[in-house]
Amino acid sequence: MVLKTVLVAIDDSEFSEQVLQAVGKFQLEPTTKVILVHVVTSGMSDFETVVDRPHAQGDEVPYRKVERLLQAYQEKLPCESELEIVSGEPAEEIVRLAYIYKADVIAIGCRGLTGVKRILEGSVSSQVVADAHCSVLVVKAK
Repeated sequence: MVLKTVLVAIDDSEFSEQVLQAVGKFQLEPTTKVILVHVVTSGMSDFETVVDRPHAQGDEVPYRKVERLLQAYQEKLPCESELEIVSGEPAEEIVRLAYIYKADVIAIGCRGLTGVKRILEGSVSSQVVADAHCSVLVVKAK
């Protein structure tokens, strides 16, 4: 199976490197496009977000840090790639972007939450597996 588009969900943890290593095991063609995605959770609902005011200067620093991290990963890829840094609920945004880019597969990490923590925080990877239109590679933490 030739993969045309692979969407890779990246957070700012050291575990992201393992997800990229797993993607590296695919036979990526030079024509394959890898979309590196990071979702910034705002912690506010859409109704609480003030859209007519400029964001604070401090908001730019975490964005730049994430952008540099994704660019460092991007440089290691043997094929065409794009970066997407979006704000919202992680699972919803990952599935939305996979649909927009017509991804053949989504690669995502699994932190291995169990018990009450999993109930309270939810599992992004489980929600992506349930909602995605394509196959999902879930990489477990070692």
